[in-house]
Amino acid sequence: MDIKYQKRLAAEILDCGKDRVWIDDTMLDEVVEAITREEVRELINRGVIRKEPKEGNSRGRINYKKGQKAKGRRKGYGKRRGTKNARQSSKDKWKNRIRSMRRELKHMRDNGLIDRTTYREFYNRSKGGAFEDTADMILHLQMEDYIDEDYEIKGVNQDG
Repeated sequence: MDIKYQKRLAAEILDCGKDRVWIDDTMLDEVVEAITREEVRELINRGVIRKEPKEGNSRGRINYKKGQKAKGRRKGYGKRRGTKNARQSSKDKWKNRIRSMRRELKHMRDNGLIDRTTYREFYNRSKGGAFEDTADMILHLQMEDYIDEDYEIKGVNQDG
């Protein structure tokens, strides 16, 4: 029994592809006899022919990988494409570093740990690239006796 024609009609009526058209095997005789659109429409209303749901790709594996990457996994040398500078440019590294130092200096000035003169001096030194990072800047502030030895960087837990 050839039901290609009925399947094509049903696909047009249901507005889907031919592969998504489901036909009840027990009612094949009725389906073969249906040769007009109206008859096929009637079979659809009775439930003899229906549209199957779309099949999509599961996101489960991808979501798992994204969760792992958020934790810092799957980022070793084998996963890296492109140079170090392509992954994060030297300018972006500089921006992150200088903003961190300036934020820390501003925090210390606003809380009265250093005066305006010291703030300006260390602001300009950090701008000139005198310090590796915020911790290095704080080490210099401590060595030059501007702040106490037990000062901790704001927002950073140094215990681990």
